[in-house]
Order: sequence, then structure tokens, then C-alpha cells
Amino acid sequence: MVCGGFICTKNALSALNVLYIMVSLLLIGVAAWGKWFGLVSSISVVAAVIGVGVFLLLVALVGLCGALKHQQVLLFFYMMILFVVFVLQFSISCACLALNTDQQNQLLEVGWNKSEVTREDVEKTLNCCGFSSVNQSDSCPAQCFATPESCRSCSQILQEYAGQVLRFVGGIGLFFSFTEILGVWLTHKYRNLKDPRSNPGAFL
Repeated sequence: MVCGGFICTKNALSALNVLYIMVSLLLIGVAAWGKWFGLVSSISVVAAVIGVGVFLLLVALVGLCGALKHQQVLLFFYMMILFVVFVLQFSISCACLALNTDQQNQLLEVGWNKSEVTREDVEKTLNCCGFSSVNQSDSCPAQCFATPESCRSCSQILQEYAGQVLRFVGGIGLFFSFTEILGVWLTHKYRNLKDPRSNPGAFL
């Protein structure tokens, strides 16, 4: 049977959802590992990553069940959810790739001022103090703060990696957004195919 038939489309859609399940479990595992070993102390960050992983896991399970059973209702909701996720993820990925240096700095500063726990994590991990300058009257968990003159501001270090990180995140996001639109196309096609093993006169 040539690829494009019922069995081939079913296998392709199932494999795509198995990939999503693996990615979702990876996200959940990495977030839990980072929290367990103290690499990330911010509950909100860990909860956000785990939430994304659980959402992706649920969507993938719906898609996998719909593909294996050729269940029209599950496939329809899966297709709609996947299309919405594609639009959001594609937009965010393009925004990450389009940000210039000034916009990156503004985004970093907003994130810096938003959470004190995240700020302390960054200072401790990158061994820096303060966002734009080192204030010796403030407390700082970084090792370099024992001799404040040797400390660098965190914005200097963050700016060195911000562009690379945003390009990496944007590229990964674009890659998965195209797999999502592939999933939408496969689901739409699969819903309109008849199972050759079923009664040819039955409604599918």
C-alpha cells in the first residue's frame, strides 16, 4: 500500500503523537529534576514547565487514542487544539527570532523585576549581582559578592547569551510548529479515510 492510504496515515499520526508524548515526559522530567537538585528554586517556573508538559501529554494522548480507534470526535478536537497551539507557537517563535538587542534588554529587565526568587537564581548561577549595576548595599547570593569589585552586572552576562537562546528557542519552536501543522493535515486527511477492514457501507 502506497503511503497516503489508511494504514500509512494512521501510523504516521500515531508516530507523531508518540513523539509528542516523549517530549512532554522530557519536559516534566527536566523540570522535576531541576527542582529536586536545587537548580531552579522558583516554583512558578517549575510549575509552568510541568504545566506545558502535562498539557502536551494530554493532547498527544487524545490524538493517539483518536488515531488508533479512528474516533471522529477525538480527532476533531485534537485537530482544533493542535491548530490553535500551532498559531500561538508560530507567533511566539517568530517574535523570538525578530527581537532586536534593545527589545531583548527590555524583556530581560521585565523578567528580572518580576520575580525575586528567579533573580536570586540567576545571580547564584551566573555569579553576578544586580541587573545593570552592582549595588554593594544590597544582598546578593553570588560568590563574587565577597569582593563586590570583582562582580559583573547580570545584564552583561545575560546579554551575551540572550540572542543565542532566543534564536535557539525560536528555531525549536518553528520546527515543532511545522510538525503541528503536519499533524493537523494528517488528522484532517485521516478523518476522511475509510478503514478498509470495516464494513464498506458503514458510516465513518
